[in-house]
Amino acid sequence: MLELGFNDPERLVTVAHALSTRSRVDILRLLNSKNLNIIEIAEKLKLPVSTVASNIKVLEAAELINTELLPASRGAMKVCSRNYDDIHIALNLRNSVPKGVTHVYEVEMPIGHYSDCEVSPTCGMANADGYIIKEDEPASFYHPKHVNAQIIWLRKGYLEYLMPMDIPAGARIESLELSMEMCSEAPNYDHNWPSNISVWVNGVEIGMWTSPGDFGDRRGKLNPNWWYDWATQYGFLKTWRVDHEKTTLDMEKVSGVTLAELNLSESPKLRLRIGIKPDAVNQGGLNLFGRQFGDHEQNIIMQLKYTMDQDGEDL
Repeated sequence: MLELGFNDPERLVTVAHALSTRSRVDILRLLNSKNLNIIEIAEKLKLPVSTVASNIKVLEAAELINTELLPASRGAMKVCSRNYDDIHIALNLRNSVPKGVTHVYEVEMPIGHYSDCEVSPTCGMANADGYIIKEDEPASFYHPKHVNAQIIWLRKGYLEYLMPMDIPAGARIESLELSMEMCSEAPNYDHNWPSNISVWVNGVEIGMWTSPGDFGDRRGKLNPNWWYDWATQYGFLKTWRVDHEKTTLDMEKVSGVTLAELNLSESPKLRLRIGIKPDAVNQGGLNLFGRQFGDHEQNIIMQLKYTMDQDGEDL
């Protein structure tokens, strides 16, 4: 999320200018689902290429998008991607976070941005354009291209993510929520294929969900056209929540793990692991869905709610 306010007026003005025309807002909307080159954007918006190019320069100057020159059939093409999903503009003049008020800090982590993994076949990953790596080759999971994944599957093992803990000094965390779309990993798909999928935070297992199967009776609402009908199509959106008393999964208590056991204040990062334990009764694998696959247009979302024990500097 991009945070803007009076503490950086030049940046605020630059971003506001970039958002001040309909054509630039439409460009950002198009980049919500996939990266596009300038010609593709011009065709979709029915605008001259020169007009799109000038607007791209404004958005890039405001750091709302990123462009990259990639080889094309004739020369090179400039491919555009969006840098932010959300922008928060604070127009108050307070310099501190008031006591007693609950604040929300949220991070959306792309599923391909894992920092560590251990996987066994069947395994692989893909994005909106096709397969990213060779299927069923665990070594490929360490290829730099893994950051582009929009669906990841593995039969055994785990994926681990480092989530930033960018909250004010002195903050008292009241709850931690982790949300993601997932299901089991069966050959092709199988609705009766249970898997014990666990979630760990800073090395502590907060809870386990038994996925009933790997779902493919209909196409996922977000799946790209090239994705095969006989493959995994969608999962369930699952939400773990840890507070000072317990951990819940979709509002049902799943364990007695509390915030005090997670040591969240001791590091600027949170270590999130998603996987199947080696001794799990049902080792039915894992499918993890990003924004462009499955039914739910999101990646892994972490949300922290916190209050201030004493006045601290605002974010």
